Amino acid sequence: MQKLLLFVDKVSTFVGQTFSWLIVALTLLITWEVYSRYALDHPHPWAFDVQIMMYGTLFMMAGAYTLAKNSHVRGDVIYGFFTPRAQAALDLTLYIVFFIPGVVALVWAGYTYAAESWAINEHSNITAEGPPVYPFKTVIPLAGAFVLVQGIVEIIRCVICLKQGEWPSREADVQEVDVDKLKEMVHVKDEDIEKLDKFVVQQERHK
Repeated sequence: MQKLLLFVDKVSTFVGQTFSWLIVALTLLITWEVYSRYALDHPHPWAFDVQIMMYGTLFMMAGAYTLAKNSHVRGDVIYGFFTPRAQAALDLTLYIVFFIPGVVALVWAGYTYAAESWAINEHSNITAEGPPVYPFKTVIPLAGAFVLVQGIVEIIRCVICLKQGEWPSREADVQEVDVDKLKEMVHVKDEDIEKLDKFVVQQERHK
């Protein structure tokens, strides 16, 4: 079971990290459009629509990845004081009452929304000669399906935690820098940093 859970974590991580490259593409597109508009006096009417669709795709396709890393916003100030079993019971309740119905509705409505867009060959009407939007609308049910699968995995984790009293492991990923661990790795103590600060201040005064 644990291998299956970690496999789904890996898939969600791969999808999230793959679509994260849209940040680079979006940055380059915006930079080029600003240059083209103000330096070359040649704006592209489709650029605004494409920017919206790229950002929306990035945002939606990162949902399962964020859930896999347990990084969605919650009231950690209170939640952190709960025992693992209490956390699991709360999470399980919220997944069943709110998450599953909401995401299933998202997938179903998104599928209908995308199907209608494909049927009429829908293009954006925000700007003249707007680009097609049906590929973008297809992302809605696709992203919802990934989130739903990852959510089922999280429900299983809640059940396991209720039985064992501790949370099962997750797929490892890049985390924020832990300053204390970094100090241990390079064998640096707080006293060393204080001495370095004093040395720098003395050098500045001598100048």
